[in-house]
Amino acid sequence: MRAPSMPMANWDASIVFCSDFVIRSAIVICHCECKPYPMTTDTALICPRCELPLKEVRTSGSVFWACDNCGGRATTIDLLRNRFTPESINPLWLHAMRGEGRSGVPCPSCRHPMIDVALSDRAEINVDVCRRCHFVWFDTHEVDTLVPRRPQTLAPELPQKAREMLAIAEVERLAKEAEGSDLDSVPPDESWKQIAAFLGVPVEFDTAPHTRRPWATWLLGTVIIAASLFAFTRLHEMVTEFGLIPAEATRLHGLTFVTSFFLHAGIIHLVGNMYFLFVFGDDVENFLRPLRYLLLIALAAFVGDLAHIALDPRSQTPCIGASGGIAGVITFYALNFPRVRLGFLMRWGFVWFRWIRLPAWSVFVLWILFQLIGALEQKAGISSVSSAAHLGGAAVGVVAWVLWRKEKPNDESRMTKE
Repeated sequence: MRAPSMPMANWDASIVFCSDFVIRSAIVICHCECKPYPMTTDTALICPRCELPLKEVRTSGSVFWACDNCGGRATTIDLLRNRFTPESINPLWLHAMRGEGRSGVPCPSCRHPMIDVALSDRAEINVDVCRRCHFVWFDTHEVDTLVPRRPQTLAPELPQKAREMLAIAEVERLAKEAEGSDLDSVPPDESWKQIAAFLGVPVEFDTAPHTRRPWATWLLGTVIIAASLFAFTRLHEMVTEFGLIPAEATRLHGLTFVTSFFLHAGIIHLVGNMYFLFVFGDDVENFLRPLRYLLLIALAAFVGDLAHIALDPRSQTPCIGASGGIAGVITFYALNFPRVRLGFLMRWGFVWFRWIRLPAWSVFVLWILFQLIGALEQKAGISSVSSAAHLGGAAVGVVAWVLWRKEKPNDESRMTKE
């Protein structure tokens, strides 16, 4: 639909309409000025009825000019749109731009004749509109027929702590999205974790800050490393002298239950045990505190040795290593923090790589299954790894978790992430 043809001399503005009038409003480009209403504070507005100066009245979010004598009001189209609904304002402006009205009273600002148009298609009230400066004149009570906009109801402001919690939750959500799915995740940020996973061991994806430094874990690990490195200088003699031999379990007054814990068969054996001690031991120590933590390791190592002896009491082969005690730590960790995600690097040589994340409880179940199979192989004499010692240490870890898990109920929620 095109705008009505009119001589440019009779137009003070060029108007562009939407073809289907869905918006039912006009875009007005004034040739003279581009202000919302062409007036200044030092130019007095005159009542078109009484020819008296109008009084400026300011309200919250709006302004109009009122006549104290006749009660009429003058304002601009832009100000009306800010206060009343578009359905109330667009029809009268549309009628004015189409010229659908008769000549009315002079404009309060420019004094040019205004056009008297219908307020809406259904209303029986006419108002005066100035197409030159966009002023609208309302006689007494005519403005009451307009429908005001609904005030925007602002939601009550949340407390500072609630806002912080929401912000943290949003950051965690975005971080989790950036990590990808558990079956095809991004690698961890730490390079040492990527190296460890490349070598086939699990790495922690979810870690929580500790309330204290894991001194017991560091001290125990240092002693084990020092004793093992010293024993490497004459390993055969040290293992024969201080290793646990099932058929001679009470030799050296039972001291070999202790000394065998600090000895290892080689660098790979030592590094593997120390990795699991340092990665999982610090979290367990932080939960149990040092004394209970060391007690857990000692009991797990002792029961693990008894399980190893029970499997073949007449064996003359020495048994060494800290894995029985560490098995108790791993078990307690998996049961106490079951939803902590552990990462694994699945690879095919150096060609295909994929990171996956599994909850600690599921990794623990798989580990137990492997140990049961290993115990059968150990019984058959085809394995040099004492899986029986691992299962014995794991049993102590289960008992310790049942006894001590309720000591710090808030720690699991701090360590685990949904």
